[in-house]
Amino acid sequence: MTNLMIEQFTCRQDNFGVILHDPLTGETASIDAPDGTAISKRVADNGWRLTHVFVTHHHPDHVEGLPALTETQAPEVIGPAAEADKIKGLTQTLRDGDTFDFAGRTVQVISTPGHTAGHICFYIAGEDLLFAGDTLFALGCGRLFEGSPADMFASLNRLGALPDRTRVYCGHEYTQSNARFALSVDPDNAALAERAAEIDTLRAKGLATLPTTIGYEKRTNPFLRAGDPAIRSHLGMQGASDEAVFAELRQRKDRF
Repeated sequence: MTNLMIEQFTCRQDNFGVILHDPLTGETASIDAPDGTAISKRVADNGWRLTHVFVTHHHPDHVEGLPALTETQAPEVIGPAAEADKIKGLTQTLRDGDTFDFAGRTVQVISTPGHTAGHICFYIAGEDLLFAGDTLFALGCGRLFEGSPADMFASLNRLGALPDRTRVYCGHEYTQSNARFALSVDPDNAALAERAAEIDTLRAKGLATLPTTIGYEKRTNPFLRAGDPAIRSHLGMQGASDEAVFAELRQRKDRF
């Protein structure tokens, strides 16, 4: 079995499009559908046929491309059962712990409420791949539009428990702004400072900052580091719970 081919590209304003392709079976999947035209062009330019769309959540910038894709290519559209009433065109709905096959690989669904109530992520253990949607970003996490801090904290803990080598693809290119916030609450983290400089270099060249890895995020993403003594000291929350520290970080980021 060969490794999946992965093509990542920016679309809309700051969304990432991500396409998976298996050269042996020809199966091709889009992670979400932010821009149907852009996705169709990428697929066509490679001579592929879109067979699947994996939908993480119902926000328009993740599903607006579905009508165009389903009309022209008729892929299987897999998404969260908890948001089925908000996403038109789903052909299969799944819940936490469910699995399905894509190109001979097992894809696991991980429920990650917080950004939206029914948000899910897709994990392919055999390829060390996580498609995190708007739950986990490089150096950040999603805003809490429908969930509580406790919801998102629990969701991030689930993702943080995956193997450090897991490559993470996210829904948006927010890394540079996330780095500025991370440095404001974790200023003495040498690994973070080094990473922020690398990010600035990449963005100056117009290059993407993703994918990241779970291990990299655990060393540098403040939202996965609520128990870190340096962050707690900086916030003046040495005696607080990890969940309370996370909630404070999220509130500060909202105002940043």
